[in-house]
Formats: sequence, C-alpha cells, structure tokens
Amino acid sequence: MDFQIADRQRKRRVRRLLLAGGGAATLLAVFVLLGRIGPGAPEVDRSVVWTGVVERGELVRQVRGPGSLQVPPEQIRWLAAETRGRVEERRVLPGTPVEEDTVLLVLSNPELEQQTREAELQLRAEEAELRRLLDQTRSDLLEQRNAAGQLAASSSQARRRADADRKLFEAGLVGELIHRRSQVSAEELETRHALEEERLSILADSSEAQVASKEATVARYRAVLELRRRQLAALTVRAGRAGTLLEVPVEVGQEVSPGENLARVADPRELKAVLRIAETQARDVEPGQPALVDTRNGVVEGVVSRVDPAVREGTVAVDIRIAGELPRGARPDLSVDGTIELDRIPDALHVGRPAYGQPGSTVGLFRIAPDGETAERVTVELGRGSVNRIEVLAGLAEGDEIILSDTSAWDSWDAIRLR
Repeated sequence: MDFQIADRQRKRRVRRLLLAGGGAATLLAVFVLLGRIGPGAPEVDRSVVWTGVVERGELVRQVRGPGSLQVPPEQIRWLAAETRGRVEERRVLPGTPVEEDTVLLVLSNPELEQQTREAELQLRAEEAELRRLLDQTRSDLLEQRNAAGQLAASSSQARRRADADRKLFEAGLVGELIHRRSQVSAEELETRHALEEERLSILADSSEAQVASKEATVARYRAVLELRRRQLAALTVRAGRAGTLLEVPVEVGQEVSPGENLARVADPRELKAVLRIAETQARDVEPGQPALVDTRNGVVEGVVSRVDPAVREGTVAVDIRIAGELPRGARPDLSVDGTIELDRIPDALHVGRPAYGQPGSTVGLFRIAPDGETAERVTVELGRGSVNRIEVLAGLAEGDEIILSDTSAWDSWDAIRLR
C-alpha cells in the first residue's frame, strides 16, 4: 500500500516537472519570436503630407528672391550745399513732383552776404584803378610820341641843311667849318631821334604790361565776386531737374556744411528692381537672363543687368532692368518678388523639390505604393534644381508619387502606412 502511494507521488512530481519545462520552453519560444519581429510601421494621416508626381518634360530652371524697386543711380540728383548756411525754410515735402526751378530750401549766411558786398567794393576799386592806369599810360605815350615827333622834324631839317652846306662847300661858296658844323648837328639830332623812338617802344611795352597786370587783378576780383554771388544764389536750393522729391535730410534751423546733402530728386518713372538672391543659388545668375518682377499690383518683365560681385548677409544683389511699363503704385523702395530664368532643360525627369533635397545631392525619399496605403524609402539622386522643381537623375521613374514634405520624424523607418 505504501508502495502504491509513493509511486503516485513520484508520477505527480514528474508530471509537474514536465508541465513546468513545457511552459518555460513555450515562454522562451514566444520571447524569441517577439525579438525577431520588428516594431510595426507607423501610421501617417495622408492629409498632413505633401506629395508630388515624377514627370518628364522641359524643366525651366529659376531662382527667386525678394527685393525692392530702386531708382537707377544715373537718374538720381543729389543737391549738396555749396557753402555753410542755416536752413530757414523747407518749401516742399518728399513725394511732391517738382520742376527744374522749384525752390526746395532757403538757407541764410550773413557772413557770405558781407563777403559778397566786400567783393563788389574791391572790384569797383580795381576797375577804377585800371581806368586811371589806362589814362596815365595813354598820356605818357602821347607825350613820348610828341617828343619823338619833334626830334624827327628837327633831325630832318638838320639833315637838309647839312646836305645844302655840303653842296655849297663843294662849290666853294662856304667854308669847311660851316659844312662840318651842320653835318655834326644833323648826326646828333638823328641819334637823339633814334633814342626817343627806342624809349617810346619801351614805354609802350611797359604800359602794356602794367595794363595786363591790372586787368588780371580785375579779372581775379571779378571771379571772386561771381563765386560769392553764385554761392549766395545757391542758398536758394532749387530742384535742378524735373521729377519727384524723394528725400530732404535736413530740418529748419539746422546748420549745414559745404558738400552736405540737402535733398534728393529723381524721376520715379525710371525704376529698377534689386533682388536679393541666396548666395547658394546666385552662382548661375548672369546679365542678360530674363526675369519676372511681381510688384503686388502686377507682374512685369525684365532683364538681369548687373550681378553684385560681393555677398552681403548671405545674399547677392541682382539688378533687374524693367523692360515694360510699371503698374500703378510702383514707387521707390516698394517691396517686390522676382524670378530669374537661368536656363531650360528640354527633356528631363523632374519632381517638386523635397523639403531637404538640395541640387546635386543623394537623399532618401518615401515612394508611395500603387495602392496608396504604404510608402517605402528609396534612395534618389538629384541633379539641377529650380525654384520649386528639381531634376531626378536616378532612383525614381516617371509617374512615381513621392512624399515631398518633411519626413525627418520617420528617419528610423524604411516604410510607413498611410491612412
């Protein structure tokens, strides 16, 4: 009896051990299977992703950037102060159309007014001195000419007498002493006449030099007076050209120095667009490329006229010459957007630009399956890019639909499910 009880207890222990071992093996198998099975693909609401379809055809490469309308430098006229002065009046406000003779500012300078009066008096004094010198030199020349003329007459008379005495001497009618005396007298008068003629020539040259010197002094004082008068007239600042007054950077009562800018006038009908293109996109921009400028009131055509060689704050300034007529409301410093056409690729595989797809890079993009329920990551090689399109070199085929929006949240997944 005891033997039977012991046997039953032994069989019960064996059965328990077998059950425990089977349970442990089953649990181990479950753990192994769970370890081999990866996490399930995440589900994404299709309405929150942005997709695009790969197409084949012409790809227009463009770059875009913000900017503003500006007046070309050759159309701007800065009005600078010619002398020191004080602003007394501002007669025109910025934005007002002006004509060439429109008075913009009135300045005052009492010191300049005094200098102008002194220059007038000095000029009058020098002109009077010039007139006195002319009269004096004219009188001296007349006196010298008179003296030279008297000697010429005396010399001529003495020469005739000497010739007559020579003939009488040769005929034996007069003595040798009389002949020699008349001959010496004629030669003496001829010498004196030659000296007076030379003195007359010297006096004429000297008088001419004195008059020329005084005339130069008068011209110098006249130039000083003209300068003072021009500076005095410049205290009334006029536009100098027809256009629009853009800026008056001075206020009433302000002291201004020579060369300081007082106003800026330009013709607002002649405007250019200056776009700020990102430095990474500006490498292919060249003069002569067509462009479109959006002024918010209309789009006008233009042509790239200049590309700034320097980079400022990560952008390159590009000047666009407007080819057509600007729409109403266009004015200097108006904010605009511009698009520049770089070139055209006639037959290219292209798609919308992914969020992180840069030209010439290789990226991983999610390609949507034909059933539209799943998307699988594929490696895509990108080529040249445009504003919102980019060339596909490898990894996609025409008609493939891909996710273009930011997929960085799923970088650790090779596939996602769309709902």
